[in-house]
Amino acid sequence: MPGGLSLRLDLRALTVVVLVLAGALAAGIALIGTGEARIPAADVLRTLAGNGTAYQDFIVNELRLPRVLVGLLVGASLGLGGALFQSVSRNPLGSPDVLGLSQGSTAGALVVIVLMSGSAAQVTVGALIGGLVTGLAIYLLAWKQGVHGYRLVLVGIGVNAIVTAVNGYLLTKADLVDAARAVVWMTGSLNGRDWDQVRPLLTLCAVLVPLVLVNARGLRMTEMGDDVANALGVRVQRVRLLLMVCAVLLTATATAAAGPVSFVALTAPQLARRLTRSPGPNLVPSLCMGAALLVAADWVSQRVFGADQLPVGVVTGVLGGGYLLWLLVAERRAGRI
Repeated sequence: MPGGLSLRLDLRALTVVVLVLAGALAAGIALIGTGEARIPAADVLRTLAGNGTAYQDFIVNELRLPRVLVGLLVGASLGLGGALFQSVSRNPLGSPDVLGLSQGSTAGALVVIVLMSGSAAQVTVGALIGGLVTGLAIYLLAWKQGVHGYRLVLVGIGVNAIVTAVNGYLLTKADLVDAARAVVWMTGSLNGRDWDQVRPLLTLCAVLVPLVLVNARGLRMTEMGDDVANALGVRVQRVRLLLMVCAVLLTATATAAAGPVSFVALTAPQLARRLTRSPGPNLVPSLCMGAALLVAADWVSQRVFGADQLPVGVVTGVLGGGYLLWLLVAERRAGRI
């Protein structure tokens, strides 16, 4: 390139990113048009461009667009956070669902709901604090002259079990109204999401995504081993700590916005890697795949089951659970577990 700059592109990975991103946007447009008041895709696009009727503008821009944007941003955050954790732990099962971060955010939300009867905004703050505290605890417990893969996963599984038990205890102490409210939140849902959830998510992604991509080279070097990365001039523990903080923030904020939507952080990086067939963390493909998966799951939850609309967390749990079983069988046959 002019100026002496060089850029290496993997054409297959670039094609996958473009196609998955296009699929996510198409699913988002279809989702905006879905509901009791059906709006054709052409009218949705016209309304987004500012040329719709007042009725269409209210339905699209005030009621449905914020939900779709929250879905895209939450899915992207979970996909990117899952890719970071799997790369740092060097384990395809090293996702926030397995390591206990989602349960930590749930614990923070339950404390606010059960013990404080807090508002929706307070529940969001509680979930964010719970995720950050859990991430810090996992990092400190896994530290021994640095943080390494299997120790991080094992500590995370232990923390996940402890926090799950705490969540169960909190539910037993809640009254009927608070318990019902907590269970709905714990399922993971995009119902009722508005611009108040979009703005903090968008701000956080605008800050953290470029920061992660700037440090992507160092992350890729660490996958060859700490000694090789150090020899190549990478400050391994510094890069690892920075990216883990970014992953915890992405996961905790996504959980605070939509509840613990399960298995997106686990499946998105794996699907992205299988489509791109590219080594390395595949950060951008994982981000796009997470957004596409969550919006597609939300469309399924609204259209496939008729009048019985399901929370999106139920759909991702069913699909992700099946994928997890397949992944475990594939890893076992390959002799890796």
